[in-house]
Amino acid sequence: MTPKKALVVRGGWEGHQPVEATELFLPFLRDNGYAVRVEESTDVYADATAMAGTDLVVQCVTMSEITREQLAGLCAAVVAGTGFTGWHGGIADSFRASSDYLHLVGGQFATHPGREPCERRGGAEDNFLPHTISLTEAGREHPVTAGIEDFELHTEQYWVLHDDLIDVLATTTHPTRPWEPWHRPVTSPAVWTRRWGAGRIVVTTPGHSVDVLENRNVRTVIERGMLWATRTASVS
Repeated sequence: MTPKKALVVRGGWEGHQPVEATELFLPFLRDNGYAVRVEESTDVYADATAMAGTDLVVQCVTMSEITREQLAGLCAAVVAGTGFTGWHGGIADSFRASSDYLHLVGGQFATHPGREPCERRGGAEDNFLPHTISLTEAGREHPVTAGIEDFELHTEQYWVLHDDLIDVLATTTHPTRPWEPWHRPVTSPAVWTRRWGAGRIVVTTPGHSVDVLENRNVRTVIERGMLWATRTASVS
């Protein structure tokens, strides 16, 4: 049987540990029968032959830039059935200047609220808040999240701008706080899927650092998302 082909694309802002984060999932992919190719840039997206033979793209590229040719290659592959998935800023905060990329993914990082200003010390921890990842009704039935209960995290809590074409499997709610400008709680998608042409997309917003990715629930969602998004996954 021909192995499934997974393309892992990593790079961008080093604060999200793109190498260490993606290395965490390579054994899972190989153990599940994938032939894995790792690329350190998005140049591969412009290679039509490589993309046509790819069943799953796992992207971890925060911010950075993408050329028109590279994005066109990625979009064409997804429309033709290649799965696309990732976590945190590696997929939800990639290529900020590209509206077409935003259209593909369906949601974009806007901010991660922080601690009370008097408690901030200038480190990444200033943006770590306790929060709940809450499963939706759809999420309790979906193969990516079925059987997972609501769970707590203490890390960046993503506030996401999104459209109505995503299927939200889990959410997180940003409460009102005296030092913040919003006036009522705001609920953001934390895990979602998206159908795009013949392709499947899965976005998981937790994943700021390796320790978050090692959380049992976060890791399960990401790994199941890889399987579900893959071109050869059964339709459900």
